[in-house]
Amino acid sequence: MGSTGRRRRRLAALLGATALAVTAGGALAVPAGAATTASVAVDFATHCVPPPIAGLPPIDGTTTAQITVDNTTPKVGDTVTVTYTVVKPAASNPTDLALPADIMTPTGKVTLGGAQTGDITVAGPKKNDPVPGKGAFPSFSMTGTFTVTAPGAITLSPGDYNIHTSYILELDTPCTVLTPPAPVSETITATDGTQTNTRAITLGSASGAPGANVTVNGANFTPGATVTLAGRSGATQTADTATVTADSQGAFSGTLAVNDKTTTGVVAYEGSAWSDTKGAGPAAYVVIDNTPIPDNSQKLTTTVKAGKLSMSQAGDAVQLSAVDFGKGGASTGSLQTVTVQDFRGGPAGWSLTGKVTDFTGPGAKIDAGKLSWTPACTTKAGSPSTCRPGSPGVVGGTGATLASTPDGTVTGGEFTVDAGLSLDVPAFTPPGTYSGLLTLTLT
Repeated sequence: MGSTGRRRRRLAALLGATALAVTAGGALAVPAGAATTASVAVDFATHCVPPPIAGLPPIDGTTTAQITVDNTTPKVGDTVTVTYTVVKPAASNPTDLALPADIMTPTGKVTLGGAQTGDITVAGPKKNDPVPGKGAFPSFSMTGTFTVTAPGAITLSPGDYNIHTSYILELDTPCTVLTPPAPVSETITATDGTQTNTRAITLGSASGAPGANVTVNGANFTPGATVTLAGRSGATQTADTATVTADSQGAFSGTLAVNDKTTTGVVAYEGSAWSDTKGAGPAAYVVIDNTPIPDNSQKLTTTVKAGKLSMSQAGDAVQLSAVDFGKGGASTGSLQTVTVQDFRGGPAGWSLTGKVTDFTGPGAKIDAGKLSWTPACTTKAGSPSTCRPGSPGVVGGTGATLASTPDGTVTGGEFTVDAGLSLDVPAFTPPGTYSGLLTLTLT
């Protein structure tokens, strides 16, 4: 076979592998470390359509996904940050060809139900680890926000998503929920609050090429008000703006041309400048830069490599103070210092938890529920995240939080975690040495 035929076969194989990498597994995973304990992972049937050029049939598989939020008890008018995650993709790379890093850009929707209905657009960065031949697919994260407009229980379910791949060609692989809505993954309870801003926006699409028009639909604005539509790059407004007029019901539908390649979201607001009281959004949006390279030009690209979430500890043994037979009381000490490094990038925070076994000794034991701690946590200067110590209290066999950082637009950093320990030894515990195993888990 000639070189042209071999190149075509290789191109088809690469495109097919890329399509499978983002369809069969359901994509969209976020690092563990969800902001709430109510969130659960759910399974749902997914139908994915590879790009026609890949020459592959539609793929039906099971997506295991999870929705997390940064506030499970918001007030009406609060803005809630939502993260769409996948816990377990349904397939692996089916070929022996390796896929490069940073070729996948996910976007999607989260479905609201209960006291508030609608869809939230979510988007993730163009970032993925390389995938070896026959290897497991990487995880993805997508985030977005919505404004709470009604009190009561609001359910959140994973919805349709799309993976845009920038590898040899610019391709899209849409994946839909076969039987919508998918199971509920998260439920929040909203209450009446002093904030009354119920303005909300949705986007017609969550991504596009530079200069593409995105449809912005709004609700609950002041009837007849002039509303500014604007792009956002993080917390900064871009030069991309447009104006629309709200109808007699406070609704509108307008278009915004998004040119700024750093755009991360779209907002809408009344008045001369953005404000939380008269604005809505940001709704997540990603610009897919597919601008052709001009003649006699060279496109220069660099990569900031994501690291890992890791922990280390100063030692693996703690000697608690002795107590007297017949009196018992507090046997105290200090946890060996734990250092957490979060160099992943992205929106996910982390959580460090611990649980302890019963303390066993000569013919007796001290229940795990007798161990309490007082956590402390410090953040290294310059870290994007701020460490939060867990609440003082019982550790026990079921466990407790030692420290954590919240989800956010940008997260990461270095952190030092400590805790004072106290074991309540019952009076007349038989003399001897008692030992228990404290296990720390970072997610």
